[in-house]
Amino acid sequence: MLAFLVCGSPRAGGNTEFLLKRCLGRLEKSGISTQFVPLSGKTIRPCTACGTCFREKDEKCATKDDDFHEVFDLMKGADIIVTGSPVYFGSATPELMALLHRAGCVSLANGRLFSRKIGGPIVVARRAGENFTYAQLLFWYTINDMIVPGSTYWNVGIALEKGEVEKDEEALRTVDRFAENIAWLAERIL
Repeated sequence: MLAFLVCGSPRAGGNTEFLLKRCLGRLEKSGISTQFVPLSGKTIRPCTACGTCFREKDEKCATKDDDFHEVFDLMKGADIIVTGSPVYFGSATPELMALLHRAGCVSLANGRLFSRKIGGPIVVARRAGENFTYAQLLFWYTINDMIVPGSTYWNVGIALEKGEVEKDEEALRTVDRFAENIAWLAERIL
């Protein structure tokens, strides 16, 4: 069983990465293999709606860039996909959405490659917008026919400065329970 966690923050080592790695640690303690990929420093262009993935049905995207297919192949091979994003003007980062839009299109064009995988989002906000961003990412999971376990609250943290999310005790408890629920569900259905 493999869990793939992707950090959509353009800043390495920040609050979003911290929460994702906390989730990763809990999954590993449950016996799940993990892979973590930060999008910072990667080049993934946005979807151009060219339709090639629907015409060719070869599990490839026609947009040329450096890193999409490497990350997409990891997503395809995983049983569990967890995404993380800081809030940028009330939404997920462009880096993460470029990946998810293209991955979603290629998946849908090729028989729903993510169908019945388990996963969910983790979001970090400075002050507000976390609910919009969390919902935005949930839409991606549900349109891809994925299974999203809940937690004791939404998977959001409040922080601005690097390391500040570590003081958000409710966020830590929520992410811990989310990881526990992923592991519990995975044990029963995978």
